[in-house]
Amino acid sequence: MRTDLARLIAAQICLHACMTGFRMAAPLMALREGYSPAAVGMLLALFALAPVFMALPAGRYADRRGLKKPVALSVGIATVGAALAVAFPVFAVLCFTALTCGAATGLAMIALQRHVGRLAHGPLELKQVFSWMAIGPSISNFLGPFAAGVMIDSFGFRAAFLLLALLPSLAWFWVQRTVEHEPVAAELRHNSGSSWNLLRDKGFRKLMVVNWLLSSCWDVHTFLVPVLGHERGLSATVIGTILGSFALAATAIRVLMPWMASHLRESVVIGSAMVATALLFAVYPLVHAAWAMGALSVLLGLALGSVQPMIMSSLHQMTPHHRHGEALGLRAMAINGSSVVMPLMFGSAGVLMGVGAVFWLVGAVVGLGSPLAWTLPAPPAEAPQRMPP
Repeated sequence: MRTDLARLIAAQICLHACMTGFRMAAPLMALREGYSPAAVGMLLALFALAPVFMALPAGRYADRRGLKKPVALSVGIATVGAALAVAFPVFAVLCFTALTCGAATGLAMIALQRHVGRLAHGPLELKQVFSWMAIGPSISNFLGPFAAGVMIDSFGFRAAFLLLALLPSLAWFWVQRTVEHEPVAAELRHNSGSSWNLLRDKGFRKLMVVNWLLSSCWDVHTFLVPVLGHERGLSATVIGTILGSFALAATAIRVLMPWMASHLRESVVIGSAMVATALLFAVYPLVHAAWAMGALSVLLGLALGSVQPMIMSSLHQMTPHHRHGEALGLRAMAINGSSVVMPLMFGSAGVLMGVGAVFWLVGAVVGLGSPLAWTLPAPPAEAPQRMPP
């Protein structure tokens, strides 16, 4: 299990770092070219537009085809989109690159998460494997922006885009030797009905709302830190490092979580993270120094970094085994729909109210929504298990 999990984490890092690097570099290029925060918000929204429409089909495709075919398709899509940005580094092409990188990452993540969920046996191992798997995005959230920022300051935007374009092909190197699980039987797929009937379960609905609120916080941080940094005259390297400090903190907490899994309860971890995020968002607009922004990013990374393994563990326990791909598709559609709408709203609200007001508004909503997390269903009791690290 450890070897397969390590390969999947490496593949995830390669694909996700390509997207996160472009998600920092493309808006920064747009700002330097004189585009408004509203235009930057539109560009960021495009990273999540394609997954909104393809998430459910991607989930069903993963249930039918497994891991390798979705990942191979993702690698091809991401490479083409990134290569076009290298050849034509202009705003219109960057919009297309955002679409392709978002689509590729969304498809691959659903297939990878579904495969990882099937490696685990019981609630404890689910928390452990998803804690390990969640380290991948944390690393790529640092690696992509930091590498892009250094390349931009040293060699320019085109060189940064070229580096990012080389990453997706490495994902296939890690995935190609992974052993596939047995596909879902056709009769189970046909008898399941619409994907939307998963939402009939009250606990699943609560989980989707909580997931949406917390994903909005990631979008706020990703979108507003480059805007704040640009307003305050920070370099691309400093902005990338601030975003990277968030990712490193999320990585640190996720590294610890597999060993603490037996002492963690999903609802408590998620609810605490929502309260902490609301408090940090209240303070963030009041600081101006780069070191202070970095410190708040670290604290925010610790809070939000603990959430994904708990949500993924809860989701796999709430849904039938043969419908995990569909459930992951619904989750991806919800959070990517938020990532499409929210940056557009953040850009418009930032123009009308100021960046600080956006932080305070989102923080207030998350704080008010935290009671939902505390009432999530508890997992069934089980005998203690231990997955080798």
